[in-house]
Amino acid sequence: MSRLDVRKTYKLYIGGKFPRSESGRSYPALGGDGEVVARVAQGSRKDLRDAVRVAREAVPGWAGTSGYNRGQVMYRIAETLEDRRGTFVEQLHAGGMAKKAAEAEVASAIDRIVWYAGWADKFAQIYGNLNPVAGPFFNISSPEPTGVVGVVAPEEPALLGLVSRLAPVLVPGNTAVVLASERYPMPAISFTEVLNSSDVPGGVVNVLTGLKDELIPWLADHMDVNAIDAGGASPEQAIRVQEGAVHNVKRVVLPSTNGPGQSPYRIAAFTETKTVWHPKGL
Repeated sequence: MSRLDVRKTYKLYIGGKFPRSESGRSYPALGGDGEVVARVAQGSRKDLRDAVRVAREAVPGWAGTSGYNRGQVMYRIAETLEDRRGTFVEQLHAGGMAKKAAEAEVASAIDRIVWYAGWADKFAQIYGNLNPVAGPFFNISSPEPTGVVGVVAPEEPALLGLVSRLAPVLVPGNTAVVLASERYPMPAISFTEVLNSSDVPGGVVNVLTGLKDELIPWLADHMDVNAIDAGGASPEQAIRVQEGAVHNVKRVVLPSTNGPGQSPYRIAAFTETKTVWHPKGL
């Protein structure tokens, strides 16, 4: 007996849920041959505002979790991604990537999450310190999360690029609002399902699909976003991010300062240093 395939409805990921865009809009995701492989939600200004709101609400809980527990959650993401690696290989291959290259990218994405997970309970010890001062005082510095971070994911590589920008944001306790690859959104959408089944608290990671030229200005201008990783922005989009950042002095990481694919300096880019003075006594 013949049957019809159950076609998947690709949605946004906001607050640990999968809502449709409030606008009701969608746009086509194209395969490597230029054919439409799916229609995905086209996020709106209101969707972005909703994502920022729940990301802000999630900051105290995620930032207040121990580094060890954050590392465990991130390692769980890697485990779940490993279990579903076939899905991601198929999606990357459908986007025009050779099968072996797709397999290598998925493996690299898994390894990168594990690498950053290992930093979660070590970063504060490495970047915090006891500072020498001339006087009867202790002077101690400790890194703290910046808060809500907007992440403009690279267009390519769709999965590894997303993981490389998101993981260092999560390590110190930030929450994220991610603009997925516009040209190849499918891996990002499937990655939200990995997040949803990996003990990541709702609101810690929020992923919007849609047109970057439309969404970046609202992300850049939003007064409750503390920092933006513009690693996946075009030169024109990066300029718009910088223009919007002046409204509340957001920290901005530009594409030209990407550096290596994995580095503790990427974690440091989204932390603030708190320094405490304490008298030694007599």
